[in-house]
Amino acid sequence: MKFINSLFSWFMKKRLYQMDFFMRYPVEVQEELLKKLLDFASNTEFGRQYRMHEIQTITDFQQRIPVHTYDDLKPYIEKIRQGNQQVLWPSEIKWFAKSSGTTSDKSKYIPVSWEALEDCHYKAGKDMLAVYCNNYPDTKIYTSKSIGVGGSHSIHEVNSEEYYTGDLSAILMQNLPFWAELIRTPDLSIALMSEWEEKIEKIVNTTIDKNVTSLSGVPSWSLLLLDRVLEATGKKYVEEVWPDFEAYFHGGVNFAPYKKRFLDMFSAKTPRLMETYNASEGYFAMEDVPGSGELLLMLDYGIFFEFVPLHQTESKFPQSLTLDQVEKGVGYALVITTNGGLWRYLIGDTIEFTSLFPFRIKITGRTKSFINIAGEELMVENAENAIAEACEKTGAVVNEFTAGPYLDNNDNPSAHHWLIEFSSPPSDIQFFSEILDNSLKSHNSDYEAKRYKNMILQFPVIEAVPHNTFYEWFRLKGKLGGQNKVPRLSNDTKILMEIKKIMENETYA
Repeated sequence: MKFINSLFSWFMKKRLYQMDFFMRYPVEVQEELLKKLLDFASNTEFGRQYRMHEIQTITDFQQRIPVHTYDDLKPYIEKIRQGNQQVLWPSEIKWFAKSSGTTSDKSKYIPVSWEALEDCHYKAGKDMLAVYCNNYPDTKIYTSKSIGVGGSHSIHEVNSEEYYTGDLSAILMQNLPFWAELIRTPDLSIALMSEWEEKIEKIVNTTIDKNVTSLSGVPSWSLLLLDRVLEATGKKYVEEVWPDFEAYFHGGVNFAPYKKRFLDMFSAKTPRLMETYNASEGYFAMEDVPGSGELLLMLDYGIFFEFVPLHQTESKFPQSLTLDQVEKGVGYALVITTNGGLWRYLIGDTIEFTSLFPFRIKITGRTKSFINIAGEELMVENAENAIAEACEKTGAVVNEFTAGPYLDNNDNPSAHHWLIEFSSPPSDIQFFSEILDNSLKSHNSDYEAKRYKNMILQFPVIEAVPHNTFYEWFRLKGKLGGQNKVPRLSNDTKILMEIKKIMENETYA
């Protein structure tokens, strides 16, 4: 253990110095990174098409290569999936991270290169530990066990070659370096199981007697795991099962609606929380200052960042800004160019900068995940903040929720319809609704204007759904576990209707 401690301490100090460098010289680091990406991929099919070898400046880059959606890049990705190489990226691509996102039911297949694994995702994993251990020198986290709540993968054969498709978490676990395997549990044969319900039970049975000190994963599935751990052991608090448990690394969705339920699983010992911002497309940021809610943008992971003002996201040729052009408190859609072959890719996430030196951000939602039935433009961040405030003031605890238009008798949208699954319901649902409505007004002036005297938008319709309703929705869609998330806001009633049919003990196609 002394050797491990000494080795990790050496790495941590070295890496923190490198992070300090990109914090001091962010623009220069990003410019140099873009040059390397362009040079490395200039002889690919995509590189030849856009004559990458001629690009000398960021302005050249932005004028030569358009901003792409997934549909724009899909023909190139399909070529790779059919066994072709040197299409978007020069090194061999055999892994594809399958992602449905929150804006489409169609699966996306994100190519994962060796460089993306090593220089982005695994580097980020080491950085996460380095930052955490620097903030908490008394930690036992790298001398004990950690559980990652991940997904599964499958093997496909094309032209006698094997290609792998699955959740990013499964791809990462399948290729973990030795240092990560030392602290991870359970065994890969369990962690990569595709049958989620059986997997969760096996994870519980094989980890309750381990010295688990940390957990990482999407909040909804992590909480389900902890619920099963407590149920299986008959204990009330997590630390009764794992006395040294100290940290939860969360990401994927806003943690605020889940926080109270999570903390209620602990007695006197409150675990440390660290937020991360990673996706199938790359690892982007992490919380380096405990409790700040701000995420440090990681600038040396092989990802070049651009930022599109929100009012331009629907434009065919949106203006994009670089780090030296952004402002605090302004909403941007994230555009990335990666060491996996995604070129000027509009990922669909929206962010705001909370600091410009160093560059720190907060995630505000999705470019397509909002409600705008009357010009209110209600974003995910507004909804999650309102749910958190309503829970805090009523003592309620929310498992999951989704919202969309409420249709009047003439099928016209007249209000917002919220379906909420409570693990601890409020004593007065009307009071809960009023707090949520007022919170939305305070955080969104457009919503407040449309709600004025019920002239345009009526009071929100809030409906509690039975326990495990959203779990059943995931099961019917074949999306249990992994990185799958409940779509928070929609501009149509499709998800609402699917949930309602489950409540009526029906199924849907």
